[in-house]
Amino acid sequence: MGKPAETQRRATYADLEAVPPHKVAELVRGTLHVFPRPAPRHAYAQGALLGELFVSFDRGRGGPGGWRIFREPELHSPDPDAPGEIDALVPNLAGWRVERMPELPDTAYFALAPDWICEVLSLSTASFDRDEKMPVYAREGVRHAWLVDPIARTLEVFSLASGRAWTPVATHRDAARVRVEPFDAIELDLSLLWAK
Repeated sequence: MGKPAETQRRATYADLEAVPPHKVAELVRGTLHVFPRPAPRHAYAQGALLGELFVSFDRGRGGPGGWRIFREPELHSPDPDAPGEIDALVPNLAGWRVERMPELPDTAYFALAPDWICEVLSLSTASFDRDEKMPVYAREGVRHAWLVDPIARTLEVFSLASGRAWTPVATHRDAARVRVEPFDAIELDLSLLWAK
């Protein structure tokens, strides 16, 4: 008679906290995912996009303001498979409308789902971002999602449809100058995101 199949232990937030600080760790449905820090093209696109949006939308200089935009915030949401456990995700960028989050939390994480997230894709994270994280963002009611690929030089735009499913809105490429929800009050020059 064969041995019974072993049940894999669900990872907990304590497992996430034990990951060395030079790694990026996320927890989705009891599985711990650990990645290296972003490569230079990835980090450049993330920083450039944050710079373009932060001044106009967080600070309100040259744009409408009304947002709180963060780099790599830790988001907590209930794990639907394990009462009392959480999913802990770290999008590259996330934004909340000020009317939804007038005060910043005192915690080191955000329990309120953002209005917008942006993931900068890399070879090591692209399938995880698309297949694992995007469904959690939809489940939690994030209204807008951007996927930026600094190698393919693309910006994929999604909006949340009824039923908590992502609807592709557009894919912009290379040096396009675009107005993209929810930040369509300003024109975004995509060429500024790609490291030379």
